Amino acid sequence: MAEVHAARRDRLRERATAGGSAAALVSRPANVRYLAGTAPNGAVLLLGRDLGGGDDLLLCARAPSDEPADGRMDEALRVQVLDVPAGDPAVAAADVAAARGADSLAVEEHHLTVARHRALGSVAPRLRLLDLNSGVEQLRLVKDEEEISCLRIAAEIADQALGELLESILVGRTERHLSLELERRLVDHGADGAAFPTSVGTGPNSGRVAHRPTDRRVEEGDFLSVCLGATYRGYRCEIGRTFVIGTSPADWQIELYDLVFAAQRAARESLAPGVECREVDRAARHVLDAAGYGDGLAPLTGHGVGLEIDEDPQLAPAAMGKLDTCVPVTVEPGVHLPGRGGVRIDDTLVVRPEADGGPELLTITTKELLAL
Repeated sequence: MAEVHAARRDRLRERATAGGSAAALVSRPANVRYLAGTAPNGAVLLLGRDLGGGDDLLLCARAPSDEPADGRMDEALRVQVLDVPAGDPAVAAADVAAARGADSLAVEEHHLTVARHRALGSVAPRLRLLDLNSGVEQLRLVKDEEEISCLRIAAEIADQALGELLESILVGRTERHLSLELERRLVDHGADGAAFPTSVGTGPNSGRVAHRPTDRRVEEGDFLSVCLGATYRGYRCEIGRTFVIGTSPADWQIELYDLVFAAQRAARESLAPGVECREVDRAARHVLDAAGYGDGLAPLTGHGVGLEIDEDPQLAPAAMGKLDTCVPVTVEPGVHLPGRGGVRIDDTLVVRPEADGGPELLTITTKELLAL
């Protein structure tokens, strides 16, 4: 992986050079990890122009850990641990860049606070600060097969955790208890942890976007919606399913479920290289809107995943850009009826061309409406 990380840094170095910057400072944690393999909390990465990959420098307040769970850092990187643990690695990096003779430094303005940006200018007043924009995020958009392999394992873990929960007794248990059990099962099966706070909604809470679990207990006849994700070697996936508890589904539950399932299938089938992101959203939204559920729908149908659970691309009505091969995304339409409950169906897929079999489904737990 050392060669992979070095190649990523070279591509970013080229972007910074093309933008007129002598050096680049990466401070957003997921971006640092993408370029370095792993790094302590708060670490930053300094890349120089025409200095070669060996001169890239990771600055951190404490020495990197040797724990395997933290991942493996690119050994080609030089590491500088601050003399003062309470110091700011970004400020120290600006000082290093100025000492190296750089006259400009591209920084991630979308991540730095105003105070931190001012501190950089204060420590190196002759250093011209430029905006790196979302240069690293753009590199992260298309995943290599090693990254997709991590996502695939994360999806398998999430599928396992959800499958085990469905085999247990659910009636009488609270949303909060079920969410905690799911997160424990994720770790038991090898996850670094949950990819995001696990959402469990029952009865009138089911189908809500990012519902925070409460002490409401599962009852017979409830819709039960679950949304969870696993993190594996830093990569995060997502799955969401809806079930009926205890009895055969009521007619309105079957009708609503079939509708959301049709919307999700339409969006999944539209995933292909070259397709506009907004067209994927439109495919799902058209099905739900035609059935009279246009008002109150979520602002997007899905989003990219990777080192963060919410990455580009955004599958939304006003989204710009087109999908590319090897871009992992979620497809997660849903409908919530106030006071009654609702349905959400959520999968993580990887965009693949038709010649390779079309979109690769990573989360494989059944989407049949089960009565548990």
